Amino acid sequence: MAKSASKDRAGTDSSAAKSTEPGADETAQADLPQSYEAGLAELDELVARMEGGSLSLEESLADYRRGAVLVKFCQQQLEKVEQQVRVLDGETLRPVPLNTTGSSAAGGDDDL
Repeated sequence: MAKSASKDRAGTDSSAAKSTEPGADETAQADLPQSYEAGLAELDELVARMEGGSLSLEESLADYRRGAVLVKFCQQQLEKVEQQVRVLDGETLRPVPLNTTGSSAAGGDDDL
């Protein structure tokens, strides 16, 4: 039963099995998630599988490699969003001055 599960796993995750071959990065790039949230969800699933302790050594290695690709993807997505926030923060977004009661100041210096 375990051998058939590992065969199924190997058959469905060809990108992890090919990661030692030339062009493996291209294959991994083709299998990137559609969004940050999808990548994070897949990472959560991989961690749960690996923490379960029922994977073979080969399956663990394949999941680890896939996880590394997903971590890199998620980091890149976060960096893109951070850059967009920096652009917006440059002139558009500024902290609103607060008065002592905690509400925004009604008559502050309005640069607009």
